[in-house]
Amino acid sequence: MIKLYEGGAYLIGGKKLVKDGPEAAAEIERSAGRAVSRAEAAKNTMAYGILKAHNTSDDMENLKLKFDAMASHDITYVGIVQTARASGLERFPIPYVLTNCHNSLCAVGGTINEDDHMFGLSAAKKYGGIFVPPHLAVIHTYMREMQSGCGRMILASDSHTRYGALGTMGVGEGGGELVKQLLEKTYDVKRPGVVAVYLTGTPHPGVGPQDVALAIIGAVFRNGYVKNKVMEFVGDGIENLPVEYRNGIDVMTTETTCLSSIWRTDGKVKEYFEIHGRPEAYRELNPGEVAYYDGAVVVDLAAVKPMIAMPLHPSNVYTIEELNANLADIVDAVEKAAAKQMNLKNLDLGLRERIADGRLMASQGFIGGCAGGTYDNVADVADILEGHQLGSGEFSLSIYPSSQPAYLGLIENGAIPKLMTAGAIVKTAFCGPCFGAGDVPAHHGFSIRHSTRNFPNREGSKPSDGQIASVALMDARSIGATALNGGRITPATDLDVNYTKPKYFFNKAVYDSRCYNGFGKADPEAELKFGPNITDWPQMSPLTNDLLLKVVSYITDDVTTTDELIPSGETSSYRSNPLRLAEFTLSRKDPGYVGRAKAVQKYEKARLAGEDFLDGELSAAYQAVKALGFDSRPEATGVGSVVYAVKPGDGSAREQAASCQKVLGGWANIAREYATKRYRSNLINWGMIPFTYQGEPGFQLDDFIFLPGIRKAIAEGDSTLTAYVLGKGTFEIGLPELTEDERQIVLDGCLINYYRGQ
Repeated sequence: MIKLYEGGAYLIGGKKLVKDGPEAAAEIERSAGRAVSRAEAAKNTMAYGILKAHNTSDDMENLKLKFDAMASHDITYVGIVQTARASGLERFPIPYVLTNCHNSLCAVGGTINEDDHMFGLSAAKKYGGIFVPPHLAVIHTYMREMQSGCGRMILASDSHTRYGALGTMGVGEGGGELVKQLLEKTYDVKRPGVVAVYLTGTPHPGVGPQDVALAIIGAVFRNGYVKNKVMEFVGDGIENLPVEYRNGIDVMTTETTCLSSIWRTDGKVKEYFEIHGRPEAYRELNPGEVAYYDGAVVVDLAAVKPMIAMPLHPSNVYTIEELNANLADIVDAVEKAAAKQMNLKNLDLGLRERIADGRLMASQGFIGGCAGGTYDNVADVADILEGHQLGSGEFSLSIYPSSQPAYLGLIENGAIPKLMTAGAIVKTAFCGPCFGAGDVPAHHGFSIRHSTRNFPNREGSKPSDGQIASVALMDARSIGATALNGGRITPATDLDVNYTKPKYFFNKAVYDSRCYNGFGKADPEAELKFGPNITDWPQMSPLTNDLLLKVVSYITDDVTTTDELIPSGETSSYRSNPLRLAEFTLSRKDPGYVGRAKAVQKYEKARLAGEDFLDGELSAAYQAVKALGFDSRPEATGVGSVVYAVKPGDGSAREQAASCQKVLGGWANIAREYATKRYRSNLINWGMIPFTYQGEPGFQLDDFIFLPGIRKAIAEGDSTLTAYVLGKGTFEIGLPELTEDERQIVLDGCLINYYRGQ
């Protein structure tokens, strides 16, 4: 089903994939009529060409990229605009789309979220943006329909920013990187490696894009095969996939931890742009005659079977056939792994009690969002459910078409009536169930979802209140098949279905009649509309010469997700209020963190105010510093908190995973490695140092770490620094490799200070 190459590979003539070595050299000579070096062939990938076209420097090893368009949704754009505004924003220099698909319910958490929407509309008018009102489209569907284009690059403040199947390299990042683009700066990154994803064969009926995506994720996530690289989809199997099928695979590449993706384009992509009234957006993209890749993933589409990603990660994959054959063992393994991952010894997801007659029973199904709510997915499920009734039992099915144009098309082709009369609940475009703000299952519920993630609590449960549920990821077709069986997990390949594949007709009038398109029409006199829950960022101080850090959270899990760093779901209402949102930081992973961080922050606040702050604990710490021979003046030494985690930052691009730590006085993270570039970038943009340390740390929770000369070390680009664990010893801490701008951002204390200084 999936084969990974060890080492590099060459794609010759767009068809033949050959492992790097003597055989490849001979094959290249026969095909090209000459020898082609690896360096030359590496420039023949589609990714290289697009990156070069967007690079504003002459250095292709250290890229400075400018994007063609950007997008944010309503739990990120307020903070981004506020940050850019504080940094001197005058207008949006490129199309910037403000969508409203995350905070659409307008009442989660008890705040008035509609204030955020009014702020977004006023910002679009003032700065010249594009505003998509709630329920019209989820962020990535709108960007596919209206902003993608072959050879383009799009940056968005959402991790699932993937438009590769449409010839567009999408990058999901934290808000700081979008602020840089708004201020006409660049996205700085080392040229990423490129891995070929070679698709061959044709999927069997009933096997959908989520099945292919989960198979790939299962093969490459844990080994880091494509981490921070570009996945470049090639091979003869592409022509056997409809464009929306390709989109469904593509959007899930985020769960591999790759940086971006790009696909070969063809006549089907050309037709997609014609249907959407943008024929000029198409051009054919192919690798060069001889292209070199840093690795290759070969996928036999004909061998892919219906898959399920069991809790608590998209990489925890099995075929449904395998699950049903080894159910008790797999459920037992999942329960034990969940208890370990969530640090709850007595945790019980309730999966064992959901086994009936040897089959696992789901309580709820969800199909929607950027991965599941596509026209093709919903149309196929309608064909599965046509003429059937789901009944009045426990199992419920919710379907959210991912845009109003898609919804309209599904009404016109008769799919929506089929779904509704079968008992499915059809709702408007909304991402909430993907992150725990809608369709929250009951205690010990088991929800199967064609969505993007099944991280802990991402379905909305609250273990601290004694309520726990879990999510498995499946393809829409197998969810439809399961719905027919009353919730009994069933692969769609067990059914004999006539998939009608109705043609899609896009109606742009849905957007024209409601969306605000103000790009190029900024009105500086327009007033921003603020609500009581929209606040400015607090003041943040620059990095001092020396630094005293207290370890306020010590996390030993293999991976720490951004959902664990700052929970999704009920926190959505506070995304525009940094101080209130910060109260939720690490609340599900380390409930004591906020109190410990605040206790340290009070020292720094007192120091900055010129007050006496040397109580017993801190006085003892400075006596220990003095005993080491350092003459570090307390009033000139920054005091802050630090979080240790083995591998933090997997998952969402949300900058609040870092900014909330900063708001609470955080000055650094220490990790063996950072799960994603975007989390590392978020730390830097908020003036936090992403330290590294290999091996078992010589410090523990509540220890003080003294870092003499940290400002000088950062300024000069040192790679290591001697750190002193007061009362215990020393260790060499790894300093991050930073660009010149990134060094200055850290020295200034955050991105806002950096731009104010300019």
